[in-house]
Amino acid sequence: MKMKKKILLVDDEKDIRDVLYLPLTDMGYEVFMAEDGNEALRVFEEAQPSIVLTDIKMPGMDGIELLQQIKRENPETEVVMITGHGDMDLAIKSLKYEATDFITKPINVNALEIALQRVRERILTRQQLREYTENLERLIRKKTELQDHLSSLGLMISSISHGIKGLLTGLDGGMYILERGFTQKNQDQITEGWEVVKQMVERVRKMVLDILYYAKERDLKWERIDALSFAEEVARVVEPKIQSQSIAFETSFDSATGEFEINAGYVHSAILNILENAVDACCRDKSKQKHKITLKVSQDKGHIIFDIADNGIGMDSETSEKIFTPFFSLKGEEGTGLGLFISNKIVEQHGGEIIVKSKLRQGTAFRIKLPKMQSQSAPAPEASALAG
Repeated sequence: MKMKKKILLVDDEKDIRDVLYLPLTDMGYEVFMAEDGNEALRVFEEAQPSIVLTDIKMPGMDGIELLQQIKRENPETEVVMITGHGDMDLAIKSLKYEATDFITKPINVNALEIALQRVRERILTRQQLREYTENLERLIRKKTELQDHLSSLGLMISSISHGIKGLLTGLDGGMYILERGFTQKNQDQITEGWEVVKQMVERVRKMVLDILYYAKERDLKWERIDALSFAEEVARVVEPKIQSQSIAFETSFDSATGEFEINAGYVHSAILNILENAVDACCRDKSKQKHKITLKVSQDKGHIIFDIADNGIGMDSETSEKIFTPFFSLKGEEGTGLGLFISNKIVEQHGGEIIVKSKLRQGTAFRIKLPKMQSQSAPAPEASALAG
């Protein structure tokens, strides 16, 4: 059902209100009436009509003052003034206060209909202009987003091309050593070449996974996971890599952490990524003979907290502020600059946060806080079954 247009009719003479009510209703208006300016303001505030038809001369608050009050309340309200032949100066004055039009007494219904038609056209034009402006702003936003995406894509392609070039060089080197070892039947060279190839393949795998995650926004599949078991699994996966670099690895897990609700695969990748960066920070630090990485898991009232710290090369404050920026990397051709950006994005998707503290040549500490429960997700089926 189409809503009627609202109009407020203001006149101190009841006869005029009654005479105009019927034709206004026939024109399709929902008519509200008031006998003076004060009543008109009360009705206007309640009904919010788009058009006001008011007499200029009224006792108390006259039409000019009512016009000014209505324009202050809602500048887009269209106000048509009713005036006598002797009130032309007031009618012209009303136009200075942004009245839309005026009609003279005695009121001719046809003239009134024509005046109101002009008012409706003005309202429609303003509405169309607003919609056009909103559409234009939307198009500008989309264009800006597209430009940003293309710029980001160009930066990504540049970063990836450098990374791939380095990986191919590494693969070529590893294959050369491997082939030479087979030719000369030198087991040490075979082992050395194979280790280089494995290392390069692992970097290719990580680069591809980073690019795939960056390229597509993915829905999270929530699971209720035991935090202690999850932490132990992360430690098991990363420990061989840490120990292979002769770095000490210490863990401290709160056994009472209980469950938390996460997408286990994504959070696993995010934390592993930070731990692998800790390994890299220790390997790049030549100022110390011994390096150590710690992984602690604790809780507060509503969060599971992962603390990852290393005594590696560390960062200055400027670098710390950039590490979650896409394509920013400290690894040169070995990195895509997506790893920490993606880790941070995963944590944010879980409603959590990552806090970083670092000092150059002293080390870095990451604190990852994740909510225990996700309010937007449905209860896990297992929990529902147990509750039943």
